[in-house]
This record gives sequence, structure tokens and C-alpha cells, in this order.
Amino acid sequence: VERRLLTAGENKGFLDPFSPQTEKQRAYAQTMLDQIHQQFIAVVKAGRGDRLKTTPDTFSGLFWTGQQAVEMGLADKLGNLDYVAREVVKAEDIIDYTRRDNVAERLVKRFGAAIGVGAVRSLSLAGPQLR
Repeated sequence: VERRLLTAGENKGFLDPFSPQTEKQRAYAQTMLDQIHQQFIAVVKAGRGDRLKTTPDTFSGLFWTGQQAVEMGLADKLGNLDYVAREVVKAEDIIDYTRRDNVAERLVKRFGAAIGVGAVRSLSLAGPQLR
């Protein structure tokens, strides 16, 4: 099995991590990243306004805890998904799409776990004879 990269256009695969990258391609990608980063900074500053307390690390790529983000003015307060849905978005009906096991799946898992525990007990009771 070998890896193959098929493209149309000399730069189509230039961000492929397994292909060599020319200095021109690297410079192009870095210019794009720098522009996107500056756009991001401008949007955050405009959106947060006077609430934002910038430091040299604010836009360095580091990440913050929720409490730190509040203290820095990056967030207004701590909350969760339900709070945002109910209080900010004012959603009337919230549907939780989290997958949950049905009754049969829960029984199979318990039964499987019980068999596993029984097997371990049997092996430990057999002791040195199995070694």
C-alpha cells in the first residue's frame, strides 16, 4: 500500500502534511494566517469594546478558563448550553439530541459486565494452577 495524492493545479495539495512544501507556498500560507489573525483581533476588539482588557498574551494563541475569560473581558459571565439557549437565544423548545442507550442496550452492557466480573473471579480463584 502506498500513499498517493492526485491534484489538478500545482498548489492544490500544498497543505498536505506528507508533501514537500516550497518556500513560496509556506510564505503564502503564513500571509493568509497573519491576515486571518488580524481580522479575528479586529472583530473581537470591535465586539467586546471597552469590556476587553488586552495584555500581550490576549491574542497570542493561548486559551483561557471561563473565569479568566470573564476577567479579561472576553466573556460576560459563565453559563452553560441550556442557559444560553433559554436566556440569550430565548429558545422556547430545547431538544437534547444526546444519544442515550435504550433499555436493551443497558441490559446487554450490564450482562456483559457481569460476565466479565465472573470470569475475572474464576481466574483469580483458580490461582497458580493457571499460571
